[in-house]
Amino acid sequence: MSRKGGMVSAVSGPLRFRSIGGWVERPVDLQPELEGHVNADVIVVGAGFAGLSTALELTARGADVVLLEQEFGGFGASGRNAGYLLGSMGIEFELFTKRVGLEHARKFVNFYDEAVCYVERRLAELGIDCDYNPSGVIRAVVHPSQEKWLRRSMQLGLELGSVTRFVDQAEMRARGIPPAFLFGCEQRGGTLNPGKYVSGLRRAALQAGVRLYEKTPLLSYSEGATVTCKTAHGSANAPIMVLATNAYTPQLGLLRDKIAPIRVSAIETQPLSPEQLASLGWHGREGIITPHLTMESHRLTAHNTMVLTVKKLNYVYGSKTPNVPDNGAYGALVQTLRERHPSLQGLGIQHCWSGYVSAAYDALPVVGTTGARQNIHYVAGCSGHGLATHSLMGQLMAERINGVEKPVLTALRHKTPSTLPEPFQWCALKATFAAVKQYDDWTNRKARNLAVPTRRSQCFVLSRFREDGAQPRIRH
Repeated sequence: MSRKGGMVSAVSGPLRFRSIGGWVERPVDLQPELEGHVNADVIVVGAGFAGLSTALELTARGADVVLLEQEFGGFGASGRNAGYLLGSMGIEFELFTKRVGLEHARKFVNFYDEAVCYVERRLAELGIDCDYNPSGVIRAVVHPSQEKWLRRSMQLGLELGSVTRFVDQAEMRARGIPPAFLFGCEQRGGTLNPGKYVSGLRRAALQAGVRLYEKTPLLSYSEGATVTCKTAHGSANAPIMVLATNAYTPQLGLLRDKIAPIRVSAIETQPLSPEQLASLGWHGREGIITPHLTMESHRLTAHNTMVLTVKKLNYVYGSKTPNVPDNGAYGALVQTLRERHPSLQGLGIQHCWSGYVSAAYDALPVVGTTGARQNIHYVAGCSGHGLATHSLMGQLMAERINGVEKPVLTALRHKTPSTLPEPFQWCALKATFAAVKQYDDWTNRKARNLAVPTRRSQCFVLSRFREDGAQPRIRH
């Protein structure tokens, strides 16, 4: 087996770590770094879904916008996620209903579902072709023991206004959903290429006149009637600043007590052959997520690869966000690929990547203002569901800055629980992840036992990742 990027493929060909994620490439029109001093009506920091959407919406309302990005548009979580356009089904109804109450929870559900409509509308308005497949998304169980939780969650969601429908086993098989996924609940939405989407937003922002400065990290900012942002070779002044930096916000000295950067990971297979696609079925290419405590996501892309994400979470001491491989997470995803899709034995993994999402302890969005003049706006806490919500947030932030705060934004305001100081946060999160893994492993063992009679000839064992980062070998 060949070696590349410090890892060895589990099957055929090298598995390489992509430091920029699997969906994007460095833009050929990389915008120049900020040099010297500039003035603007609004400074937006962070060129992901939230930052680009905010800059576009502000510019459409007549504002002169400067957008600062430490790498390039889409480099962070926006260009690394699974590409699910998913509404309220992606959140934990019981958790946040206990946190904010039924009436308030209904407003959160409305926000998440409206965000899907917003993105669909913006794709048409901005002419963004990002391979959007409005197939719906299914939260599908892998063992019957998950049914009770699924139905309870679905019922509470319906009470809150989340429109979902139950998909029984007969319909799952008729639609060609891989048989590892027994039944589930479905919501409107679908899958897209997040790299093409965020690149489309970037292109639209440049065409609209947004002054985008890439390779320009924000080093510091000062508060006051005018906010001054300092960069390595320049500075920018504006009466208003928007921090759309998500998981990187604590490193700027803000929200360290509200959010934690959580590392999530992904693998992408080599393209499936026509025979492999036929063996798989899955004609509608619906996005699939599971109700594990740490969910799995499975999807086919427009270029006939399969992308799996999440499965294992990680946290780096001190809320740091190093752009490094997470070999343990990739190993868990490879094992999941083999177990859920046994007809794809021998399918190679072409690359892997990791990134950071921001999460509050109640898994709800964190929005607000800060500064002596309350003229520094921030948005974070997407908890891995930022494609739709942080896109809509751009419109809501622009409206607020223009003096009109929509009820849906007002509804997001709530008391976010405080995070723990180090080393307690590191200990608490690591312990939580370990406990969650134990529970999910128990579910997966039951799912394996359930599947053994139907695919005994395809049984395999994955040896653990070697400490040098090598991929596991498959033993048939």
